[in-house]
Amino acid sequence: MHLKKTATALGIMSAAVSAGTFMFSNYLFKLGMNRKDDEPVPQTSQLRFAYAYYRYVDWFHAIPKEEWILNETDSGEKMIASYVPAEKDTKRTIIMAHGVGCNRETMANFIKLYHELGFNVLAPDDRAHGDSDGKYVSYGWKDRIDYLRWINLVLDKVGKDAKILLFGISMGAGIVTMLSGEKLPKQVKAIVADCGYTNVGDEFNYLLKDMFNLPPYPIEPLVSAINWYKVGYRLHDASCTEALKKNNLPTLFIHGDSDIYVPTYMSYENYAASNGPKQLWIVPGAGHEESFWVNPVAYRQRIKSFLHTYFD
Repeated sequence: MHLKKTATALGIMSAAVSAGTFMFSNYLFKLGMNRKDDEPVPQTSQLRFAYAYYRYVDWFHAIPKEEWILNETDSGEKMIASYVPAEKDTKRTIIMAHGVGCNRETMANFIKLYHELGFNVLAPDDRAHGDSDGKYVSYGWKDRIDYLRWINLVLDKVGKDAKILLFGISMGAGIVTMLSGEKLPKQVKAIVADCGYTNVGDEFNYLLKDMFNLPPYPIEPLVSAINWYKVGYRLHDASCTEALKKNNLPTLFIHGDSDIYVPTYMSYENYAASNGPKQLWIVPGAGHEESFWVNPVAYRQRIKSFLHTYFD
């Protein structure tokens, strides 16, 4: 009798733990993957850069630009981007991708940087961000297909003789490095990836340990299964490192050595995986998405040097 009661109690406890684990996994899925509609603001650690940041935002609002729209025929979703033409007519065009929870406005500093370097700049709001449609953030996996379409739109509007640079920061670096594994038009000449991750599963497991002190199992497989059901891919399938093994384009990897959100070793692994000409710049004292802000002059010079070597 006691054994039967014990078995029943253990069964109830096991079911409760399983239900609790699933609920927590579903909470993490929603936290990470649900659409990001909150107004982007600098993180606490980045408040020292806020004055400069909002000066760039004011510049972005004031400069003449066009709105470009991609219409997805299958889903009916549309993606929105700002196009800032260069001051002098040029075929040099950069397509840039922002980080999670951000939008094209938060790329104002980079838009101004490349605009001053003589580029046309196309800055989209990525899927499930800003003015673009989308229910779930895909951390590069579905975005890479959107960016193939943005590339084709640049070729339609700028011309078949366009020279295209891809640039992304954080999730945006994930987008452009995942994109590097696709069959890209010959007009895409080079990539700059700032503080990108190896794959979505690795980044999830890192944050799971860092924020909740939990091991990957059983949370990550559950979140991955939920993500596969709702978004269409498993977390480790969204891999920058695997895509970069197919990459032959010149690529500049940038990462702060004090990044505790996307650990610096991930850019080392991506750098090692990439097959094309490559450079790696580890920025002393820079946290996540801070490499530009810590030293804008050095950042600009590093970009100019890379472009002079592989793009001009």
